[in-house]
Amino acid sequence: MKESGRLSGAIEVLENFEAQHVPLKICLTDWGRAHRFAGSGDRSWISSLCHDVVRRRQSLASQMQDDTPRAACLAALRWGWGWDAEHLAGVAAEEPHGPGALTAEEQYALETDGHIDAADTAYRADLPAWLLSDFAVEEAALVPEGQAIAARAPIDLRANTLKADTEKVLKSLSKINAQPAAFIQTALRIAPPEAQQKSPALDAMPAFAKGWVEVQDLGSQLAALAVGDVAGKQILDYCAGAGGKTLALAALSGNSGQVFAWDVEPRRLAPLYERIRRAGTRNVQVRSPADGATLDDLTQKMDVVFVDAPCSGSGTWRRKPDAKWRLTSAQLAKRHAQQDDALATASQFVKPGGLLVYVTCSIISSENRTRVDHFLQTHTDFQESDALAQMQQSGLLKDDAAENLRLCLSLTGSLQLTPYRTNTDGFFISTLFKKG
Repeated sequence: MKESGRLSGAIEVLENFEAQHVPLKICLTDWGRAHRFAGSGDRSWISSLCHDVVRRRQSLASQMQDDTPRAACLAALRWGWGWDAEHLAGVAAEEPHGPGALTAEEQYALETDGHIDAADTAYRADLPAWLLSDFAVEEAALVPEGQAIAARAPIDLRANTLKADTEKVLKSLSKINAQPAAFIQTALRIAPPEAQQKSPALDAMPAFAKGWVEVQDLGSQLAALAVGDVAGKQILDYCAGAGGKTLALAALSGNSGQVFAWDVEPRRLAPLYERIRRAGTRNVQVRSPADGATLDDLTQKMDVVFVDAPCSGSGTWRRKPDAKWRLTSAQLAKRHAQQDDALATASQFVKPGGLLVYVTCSIISSENRTRVDHFLQTHTDFQESDALAQMQQSGLLKDDAAENLRLCLSLTGSLQLTPYRTNTDGFFISTLFKKG
């Protein structure tokens, strides 16, 4: 396909996205099925442009003074992909596949670099206006935080120390330019791809097939370290999902002790069995409701209970930009109830003197600090501790990590990671000890 046809395709996908209110990937899949002549390169180009538009759709609309998908695509190509106005005008007007010649208003906006209303924080930050007061960042940081959320995310990896050390993994991934990441000795990072570039196919790399490395955001890796030194301990990953943190916890324990993986939704656990095999993990026991399994025998017996609670996912909006425009207040309220239930239920498995770690991939205060405060008010046998001190006990933080992460530490001891502060996904981490 020519650039003109690709541009028209992206506009069509975004029009369907706005009309249907479904995840962007569904609209992209539907478009691909209806246009089977489009090759993989065409679909990748269109997907990349659509995601870049959704990341910054409010600021792009402000620059163009036009909130249509057409205007947003033109703006993203002009200011995000670096196309000059003359080339863009030629592509748009190309017949028969282009979306049509530029209007005088479009031409003017593209040639004068547009304009964003400096007084409108929500537009400058590309964040939902109704959520601004609930973001867990100071008001002055809303715009830079929003701009960091709207940027493309890097690919973070965790060296699986059960099979290989960090240097060995780095050497095996040299062709895709993996580099040591910040904060953690076993963390690696691949820079985000430029516009029109594809991310590397990690699952085709020998290191991935051998289980030497796992894809895991750096913030998620930091959250796992909050369990501290867990060698030989009994651990429950209460909301295990696909098992990313389960595998990290197993590696932290050095395959000693026991890690129990549980999730109320059995289908989420399905990928974990193969991941366990590939990672060489021997101390993980998956307990699935689909098999009739329960956790009754673990009551008050766990040294550590890890709760990666269901949440809005606002911390992952760099990777799923359409989700920030689909979140509603009703959905958020539902998450609050689920978080309270997860904390209350999981706390029953913590033994006296044990640790409850509460984590969300969220930057929204009502899912984080508010939920912990509510839990502590109703569970007086728990008290909050310094999450950063717990991370240091893992032995995997780099020398300068504690100093840098201390900027994210609250007075009560919880940590709030964000794309702007730490260049990670957004994660809230609270460590709660049971008295006794």
